[in-house]
Amino acid sequence: MTTTNSEGRIEGVFSIEKTGKIGTGTTARRVKQTAHYYCRELDDGSVEMQLLNHGNVPSGDPERISKDELLNDYLPMPQLYKEVMENIRKIQKSIARGEKFRKRGETFTAEFEFNNALSLDEQNVRANFGVGLCLLAREENEKAQEVFQRIVKIDSAFDEEHKHLFNEYGIELRKKKLADQAAEYYGRALELTKDDENLWYNLARAWFDKEEYAKAADAVTKCLEMNPEHEHGRKMLNYLNKKGLI
Repeated sequence: MTTTNSEGRIEGVFSIEKTGKIGTGTTARRVKQTAHYYCRELDDGSVEMQLLNHGNVPSGDPERISKDELLNDYLPMPQLYKEVMENIRKIQKSIARGEKFRKRGETFTAEFEFNNALSLDEQNVRANFGVGLCLLAREENEKAQEVFQRIVKIDSAFDEEHKHLFNEYGIELRKKKLADQAAEYYGRALELTKDDENLWYNLARAWFDKEEYAKAADAVTKCLEMNPEHEHGRKMLNYLNKKGLI
């Protein structure tokens, strides 16, 4: 039985049996493993799927396959769907509470709620941003660095849907004088999205803070190539030229 949502599109948990090799040399052997995915049909008819982690929560960056591929190669697991949806709701509620407390400045309580979400899904983007912002607010920069290393490895952290938190996090890195991390942060974002003039400008600001003026000029020039009317970018380039820094 294939699960569908209220719009008649496929949504549910599906499994596939994969064969892999463990061990090396004469001890190597092939084993069969079953992978479970949370799948949902998109507007264009393709299917977005996320691997379930050990806590039966969709985790990590999603993949896309065709609807035919899903129906031909994967087995529906309706018995798991209810548990997965309950776990998703738990995460959503913890994050909502965390964001409410963070906005009130209650960063310890907020961090507790975000960590509840991370106990179910350690790659959850919003929860990782939440913990990072709480730590930066308290200037616990060493702990924040650990969270930072998690965030920059998650591709979906830089998606449009997380734009607000993404921008806020970058601003906080710069405000806390973490210029190295800010430069790495925006550089990572530009590996995934090179056609955003504001990312180039923010990278230029990070290089400027590090007094790497040639790199700042290069980044802000790319910003202005995309948008010659970018006011702050134009001011930065004029300043660099006027002060003879490039």
